[in-house]
Amino acid sequence: MLGLSACGGLQTAAGTQPPPRRDSLHDFSLAGRFSLRHEGQSYIGQIQWRHDDNSDELLLSSPLGQGLAEIVSNAGGARLTDKDGSVHEAASADELLQSVVGYPLPLDKLTDWLRGRQAAGDQLTVDALGRPLRVQHRGWRIAYEYDDDDPQALPGRVFVELDSVLELHLRIDDWAPLTPAAPSQ
Repeated sequence: MLGLSACGGLQTAAGTQPPPRRDSLHDFSLAGRFSLRHEGQSYIGQIQWRHDDNSDELLLSSPLGQGLAEIVSNAGGARLTDKDGSVHEAASADELLQSVVGYPLPLDKLTDWLRGRQAAGDQLTVDALGRPLRVQHRGWRIAYEYDDDDPQALPGRVFVELDSVLELHLRIDDWAPLTPAAPSQ
């Protein structure tokens, strides 16, 4: 049984490293806060996210740090464990979110949108420093705000909207690149 805790296994790197660069960030962890509006409901809380080529682990917590849900997805499928210990599974994180909570939020795209990357067919607008300012993707609108003037800065705020159906605001307090795990002996 997996316990949900805001202090759980999703930790970010110590602040002694230089800030990660947007153009080279691939695998990452982030910590921040979110607000979500969907179908007249509003939710706020904390988010910790670990992303690599093989998996995503998201821990959503209340503003006071109490675990609300953990979502783990990889090539084998996706699992959501809620605060009561109930487990829901699906073939992908997108299917899981759609079936369990009704949010049409594509997590596979969100990892690219967070880093300001565009896919084929996306419309990208950049700011004066060449950083992503807005991305449009099939009805989705993503906007970025930055905390400094570094041309390689990662966004401090990301706003994701789908028409008048869904609004997700992320305030990212900490970005960290993931380093490859040392081989076990």
